[in-house]
Amino acid sequence: MELQVNGQKVFCATGGQDFDTKLPTTLFVHGASFDRTIWKLQARYFAWHGSNVLAVDLPGHGRSGGEPFTSIEAMADWVVRVMDAAGIESVALVGHSMGGQVALDCAGRYNDRARALVILGGALAIPVNDALLKPAAVDDHEAFDLLNVWGYGRRAQLGGHRMPGLWMMRGGLRVMERAANGILHTDLMATNAYEGGAAAAAAVTCPALVVIGEKDMMTPAKAGRVLADSIPGAVSVILPNLGHIMMEEDPDVTLDALRDFLVPLQS
Repeated sequence: MELQVNGQKVFCATGGQDFDTKLPTTLFVHGASFDRTIWKLQARYFAWHGSNVLAVDLPGHGRSGGEPFTSIEAMADWVVRVMDAAGIESVALVGHSMGGQVALDCAGRYNDRARALVILGGALAIPVNDALLKPAAVDDHEAFDLLNVWGYGRRAQLGGHRMPGLWMMRGGLRVMERAANGILHTDLMATNAYEGGAAAAAAVTCPALVVIGEKDMMTPAKAGRVLADSIPGAVSVILPNLGHIMMEEDPDVTLDALRDFLVPLQS
């Protein structure tokens, strides 16, 4: 599905179903240097079980046009403009990592536009190590390698893909490799600079869930618990033995967490 926001093309996956403004909508926001494809299973499930799906490509990512935004706040404002372009008043916001910051900021500043909030691999602040920022600044492939190693849990690094002959770490690396030059660094700088997490969390009024990977090296479980404690009424779930990119490491377990929380809120 293609929309127009600020004169630029916005591409959104709809999970294989036609978009219907009469249905509740779930809007998925990906993390740094990724795109809508990170949500393959989760987006398709909700699309076929009573919800519209908008799995967005942020500007400059995937098939969306424009330049990438340099701040989380600008991305959150853009999400609201995407909703306006799609003709919907409110959504269940689901964000991963940087996308979790975007979803949090959006839900905190636009209370009336968020009917639910789910953050995966998130934290109030996500400081980025210079060891990652420096190679990303010059588009050195080392940045992709580091992000890949730190992003996937030990089990994923050893293998264990459900499809014989496939390795999820190589798939994740390929998504990052196809991003345009400078995208990863721009995203990481926006994530690193975001200081509005505590204020946004305190301002959230909708039901909220924080999904935590037990072995997450990017946003450790402790930071996820602090995030959940900072959002009024939020609940959290810890996914055993999973790292930061839990949507790919164990799609079914991740989907179960989203489904158990969001489906009762759709009616």
